[in-house]
Amino acid sequence: MMSFMGFSETIFLFLLALVIFGPKKLPEIARQIGKALNEFRRASNEFKAQIESEISQLERENHQQILPPSQPPQGAVAASPLTLESVASPNPALEPGFEPDSEPPASEHPAMAKARDA
Repeated sequence: MMSFMGFSETIFLFLLALVIFGPKKLPEIARQIGKALNEFRRASNEFKAQIESEISQLERENHQQILPPSQPPQGAVAASPLTLESVASPNPALEPGFEPDSEPPASEHPAMAKARDA
């Protein structure tokens, strides 16, 4: 909306201020404007620094709340991952092609085979 003033606009405003305030008051007004702009810039920088320090404080607090993953206790047995087959058919009698009179798999423990046969 407001664009930078050109050289001719600046000269016009200076001459207008010279006519309105006079040559004795103009330097005093310029000093007051300079002091006000300096104070505004200082307050703006302070506000910016305060906001940045608050953001960094919040980031530190947030970082401290996030805990690293915990290790399983000594001697704990890790759970085996679920597979689609174990979830889909936990009972082998429900599987297609199951034959109850078939031979036990080779991986079966001998004591379990004796108990089954008895």
